[in-house]
Amino acid sequence: MDNELKKVLILRLSALGDTIHTLPAAYAIKKSFPDCKIGWVVEDKAQLFIKDNPLIDKCYVLPKKEWKKRRIISLKNIKEFKDIVDSINEEHYDAVLDTQQLFKSASILPFLNIKRKITLSGGREFYWLFSNEIYPQSHKLFDPDYHVVKRNLEFAAHLGADTSEIKFVLKPSSKQVKEKIDKLLECIDKTKKIIAISPATTWKNKHWYEPYWSEVIESLKDKANIIFTGMDSDNALINRILEQTTCTNSINLAGKTNLEELAELFRRCDIVISPDSGSAHIAWAVSKPAIITLFSATAEKRSAPFGDNCYVLAPELDCRPCLKKNCRLKTDKNKCCRLIKPEQLISLIDKILF
Repeated sequence: MDNELKKVLILRLSALGDTIHTLPAAYAIKKSFPDCKIGWVVEDKAQLFIKDNPLIDKCYVLPKKEWKKRRIISLKNIKEFKDIVDSINEEHYDAVLDTQQLFKSASILPFLNIKRKITLSGGREFYWLFSNEIYPQSHKLFDPDYHVVKRNLEFAAHLGADTSEIKFVLKPSSKQVKEKIDKLLECIDKTKKIIAISPATTWKNKHWYEPYWSEVIESLKDKANIIFTGMDSDNALINRILEQTTCTNSINLAGKTNLEELAELFRRCDIVISPDSGSAHIAWAVSKPAIITLFSATAEKRSAPFGDNCYVLAPELDCRPCLKKNCRLKTDKNKCCRLIKPEQLISLIDKILF
């Protein structure tokens, strides 16, 4: 790393999972160069694990949600954007890393008085027009066999950082968050393990087959504390799953925690089970629980948690990973969601916990 490179700005605006997947790059830079100050530009919905993170010295939040409530172009939006850009330029960053490689991140670059505007080749939407230091990608952007964390680490390696250790760092939970989780878990059986199940995600064709969840719950109901997590909109799915069981002692926390509280909840769990979702990424970032991720349409080698305590169940099917939100099969739609059988998951849970 150039001795004069003392401040680095990271552009990774949105998507919680993508933001988490970029944290190891920040860790590699900070570990290799402890005196380097790191800034991060993020949108409001993904700021939770960036703002007040020990790795990040300055967090710049683009209030996209508020901007959308107003006219697309309004004087207030323009002023707020200018204020953010001014606050970035006041820091005199030596380099900015466009890790998102899309127009919406790259379009910020012309406003930044930063000498080195760095990105990888292979992005989309004419992103390359706004960078002046583009180095060759080692793998294609959506290579299903190359993990996105490793791609993001290439940015740190380009700066000269040691990327041999992959580590996530999150801000510690506040006293209030810990007390809330204590309250939510006060009725659990402390003699049993805790299994968190997050069955939903934003893509329906990433969901596991509902009746299979019911079979797994039925097998676990007397052996472990079962906790459901998710958003309030996931309650219909969770209720359908439970209706097909005789389980009466599970705890449903869907819609009852924010993401920071969910991270603290996962710190208390022994296993987190989820399809390819933000929940799986949060569980990976907090490090403590074992993680079982169920894959269907998406690529496990590209986005699954990995490491000693991470497990993946993924079916073999010629058309996967398709990386599509909607199944393209004309018959037997969403077949990949049914190929992992309940007994496979039950056997894996038993191997890990019992």
